[in-house]
Amino acid sequence: MDVFLDLDGTLTDNSVGIMSSVEHALTQMNEPVPDQAALRAWIGPPLKANFLSHLGSDEKAERAVALYRERYTDIGLFENEVYDGVPEMMDALRHKGARLWLATSKPRVFAERIVAHFGLDTRLSGVFGSELDGRNSDKPELLAHALRAISVRYGTMLGDRRYDMEGARANDCFAVGALWGFGSSEELVHAGAHHLARKPSEAATKIEETLR
Repeated sequence: MDVFLDLDGTLTDNSVGIMSSVEHALTQMNEPVPDQAALRAWIGPPLKANFLSHLGSDEKAERAVALYRERYTDIGLFENEVYDGVPEMMDALRHKGARLWLATSKPRVFAERIVAHFGLDTRLSGVFGSELDGRNSDKPELLAHALRAISVRYGTMLGDRRYDMEGARANDCFAVGALWGFGSSEELVHAGAHHLARKPSEAATKIEETLR
């Protein structure tokens, strides 16, 4: 069985790095900065979509993304920590015979550096992410791409936001919501989660049930 894992809010808590880099971009542009509660909602959706919604023009959104990446590439990337229990969850799933794949809307070049930095890359069979030009930033599109790339028809998706559940459902995959991340149970259930898990060990158990 193939298990696809989201990154931000599922494997790692990168809230400080993301929110600080968004603040940096908007401040450089003399644009209003949302409060901390509002900024947390930016974690999960594609970055440009967030900036576009906030700034109202494609040109401004492109500029904001560039400024965000100025800070994020060298600083924000590592303002990050692995959630307790995540390495053990990954080891348990691999022990049961699962192949683990990262499936994140974050640019692949950043995701690869993060999982390598925290030593999670050795537990993964591969990394799927968006490209810097925006390709594969949509989760249904990304997961479809990943399934084609590894020549399988379906798998299990673990993630903390509705985009992960929608991606799973759009591709006939089993959807498990990670409640330790940034999404609520209401959001995840409404988006089609088959199961919810309060902590990584519970997620491992839920996913292992699909491997039998």
